[in-house]
Amino acid sequence: MGFTVVIDQFSTATSSPGLNIRDTLERSVDGLRDLLDGKRTVVLTGAGLSTDSGIPDYRGPDSPPRNPMSIQQFLGDPEFRKHYWARNHIGWRFMDGSAPNAGHRALARLERDGKVTGIITQNVDLLHTKAGSRNVIDLHGTYAQVRCLTCNHRVSRHSLSDRLDELNPGFAESVTAATGVEIAPDADAVIEHTAHFRMADCERCGGLLKPDIVYFGESVPRERVAAAYDMVDNSDALLVAGSSLTVMSGLRFVKRATKLGIPIAIVNRGYTRGDDVATVKLHAGCSDVLEGLAAG
Repeated sequence: MGFTVVIDQFSTATSSPGLNIRDTLERSVDGLRDLLDGKRTVVLTGAGLSTDSGIPDYRGPDSPPRNPMSIQQFLGDPEFRKHYWARNHIGWRFMDGSAPNAGHRALARLERDGKVTGIITQNVDLLHTKAGSRNVIDLHGTYAQVRCLTCNHRVSRHSLSDRLDELNPGFAESVTAATGVEIAPDADAVIEHTAHFRMADCERCGGLLKPDIVYFGESVPRERVAAAYDMVDNSDALLVAGSSLTVMSGLRFVKRATKLGIPIAIVNRGYTRGDDVATVKLHAGCSDVLEGLAAG
């Protein structure tokens, strides 16, 4: 299976004598480049990749405690659902306005250079697509679409936003005028006063609308999982960037690569559930490492 090399960017204990953090990081990137050189690499990304774009993650070392919404909560409680839609009405705007960071751009460059064959992302922020990556599987969907749970009709989040603005005049402006609105990785915003918010139903059938995002407790569509497995099966290496691999949704691809004997590299701040099978593990920020990788 190979061996694991854990390189901690923030600890002098793992640095060679006389090397500063930058030197250590450069040598780490060189080792990662050696591992991936000449290999068709698939990249699995998580929320840690998007933190440099201002989108917080769920489980990073500096992240506040979060309780992501479950599908059971969304479907089972109309008041909770109203509260969620009010928060999402603010949060999706922030996500829509977010720009790719250096890590996203580096992966797009690696794809153009033929070194990365595809990206499987657990993020819903569309930043890989905005950065120019073409072969992207949005494993958990994206913030940009809304689906009717009755007739499966899909509309853009922009279109629904116009309807919600009409139903709730001045709501978005009153909230965004305040400072310190906290945004979550699933396009949710932390706001409290939502009791008078009015929701919208499907214009086609009157059914229940839901962001086209896979919530906790929901299954990723089978065809999407199959496409992601196929991407891994046809690769020579798997690079994990910015994911703790806490949930099986992402960890399954690491398990698949392990079963196939495909080398695995992980770049993430903090422990991941894939550390024990990784050939190389870099405890470092994604942007710096991926920039270095693309520059080589």
